[in-house]
Amino acid sequence: MFKLIYRKYGQGIRWKDEILAGATVTLAMIPEAVAFAFVAGVDPLLGLYASFFLGLITAIFGGRPGMISGAAGATAVATISVILIWGLEYLFAAVILAGVIQILVGLFKMGRFIRLLPHSVMLGFVNGLAIVIGWAQFNQFKTNERIVYDSDKGFMQIGDWMSIGSAEALSMAGLIIFTMLVCHFLPKFTRAIPAPLVAIVIGTIAVATIPVFKENTKTVASVVETQRELQREKAVKIQKFEEAQETIRVSEIDATGTAIAQSELSTEEMGEIRKGLKAELPTFHIPEISWSNMDGLSAIFFLALAIASIGLVESLMTLSLIDELTETRGSTNRECVALGGANVVTGLFGGIGGCAMIGQSMVNINSGGRGRLSGIAAAVILLGFILFAPGAIEMIPIGCLIGVMFMVVIATFAWSSLRMFGKVPATDLWVIFAVSIITVISHNLALAVGIGIIISALVYCWERSQELQLELFEEGENSRTYKVRGPIFFGSITEFKDLFTPSEDPENVYLNFRRSKICDHSAIEAIHSMSEKYRGLGKKLHLVNLDASCSKILTKAGDIVEDQYFSKVSGSGH
Repeated sequence: MFKLIYRKYGQGIRWKDEILAGATVTLAMIPEAVAFAFVAGVDPLLGLYASFFLGLITAIFGGRPGMISGAAGATAVATISVILIWGLEYLFAAVILAGVIQILVGLFKMGRFIRLLPHSVMLGFVNGLAIVIGWAQFNQFKTNERIVYDSDKGFMQIGDWMSIGSAEALSMAGLIIFTMLVCHFLPKFTRAIPAPLVAIVIGTIAVATIPVFKENTKTVASVVETQRELQREKAVKIQKFEEAQETIRVSEIDATGTAIAQSELSTEEMGEIRKGLKAELPTFHIPEISWSNMDGLSAIFFLALAIASIGLVESLMTLSLIDELTETRGSTNRECVALGGANVVTGLFGGIGGCAMIGQSMVNINSGGRGRLSGIAAAVILLGFILFAPGAIEMIPIGCLIGVMFMVVIATFAWSSLRMFGKVPATDLWVIFAVSIITVISHNLALAVGIGIIISALVYCWERSQELQLELFEEGENSRTYKVRGPIFFGSITEFKDLFTPSEDPENVYLNFRRSKICDHSAIEAIHSMSEKYRGLGKKLHLVNLDASCSKILTKAGDIVEDQYFSKVSGSGH
């Protein structure tokens, strides 16, 4: 068996490069998984479990070697409302259903439609995502984090920006700059060891041994501990606020919320909070939901659609991006099935779900990871850290991880798009700008890409509609032949009708379709409408030189295109 696996996957693999790239990805994945878990409002271990299952299953069975999947922010944002209202069990059920939807998309071979995305939409996607990833890193420059009450947003977490000259800010900035310099210059001398891994290891040792860094540097452990405490504090204060609402007047709601937010909670109220990242193996668990609660089932269905669509869009867009970078071709349908299967398993083992992670995928590619082994190694090393060496993760300084992600931002952003002004159509530039802005504002990649596709499609239809022309070809005693140029479809039917003056034409009018196409039902209706006008004047409209596809459309139209009004012939004719 092992020989068979080796023959299929192992030959030609740079084992050391793949494993080291996987280790680097693990270090870059952990803080993201933890952060996105807190965005979703769940314990970070659920994000880490999701990253393990998603990373392992998609690496083995997915359609794009070298691509990394895990708990992603785009899907985490969509889950917040369902978790707050219905709880974790409904989230797990939605993740499972989302996986089933993704599997069906792959089985019905719908993943290939990602190839139809305009390049301008792709550029807008990567630019917007790069900005979102970069901006998210600045949240770590906040201190004195606490829970406050807002009349519109309810209880929320805020913090104060670090003072520019403070020891914490200088320490963070120093580690970021050091990491970025190592990532930039080390590959010029050697690629034997991934530069991000070298920077993280050196930075961790420096923080552990140098007192000034040790006292003033955020680490993974400190961030996890702070976030867990804030999450517990927020949950307790929300519960106290809901209990108080039953006895207070509407005019007192804001004052009560503010008072609760500013109150100190006792140790008994906070309860026991898990310390560190050490955990056991995840256990199989079927979500416990009420099948008679139609509101809850509806919430599961719509959340599943959101998770499935966002996951598919981000994964397939990332796949296309890596295809371009590596000059290879991945399988979109296979990736859909693998991602769906991974989400089903994740939901059954208590994970929050996810999809491809463009930042970590870029880290992997830039670190030399090209095969499936790098993704497998990243997932296995992640689980190993959680089970056996959580302390090694907890020591990593956040500044080094931010530096790695800033290098990802630089590599992800399509800088060439800034040089396109005056060189490409203005509509393409507007599509790039629109998709980027919507991605940044909404954090909804599916929405941004969908709007970009709609804009591109409408622009294309408008431009094609302007190509329609009618030229006089030849004229006889009782006949006249016109050449039709350009496609007839829903976007050009108005122009098509405006080209004719039935009252001025002779008894028989022939339309030569050698350079035109009848594309859709709207075109058939437009032709039928024109024929009715000619018939009302005692004249006849004939369609000639139709190609096979147009003849087929007219034949299927049946009574919409009546033989008594049309002469549908092919050949050189008129």
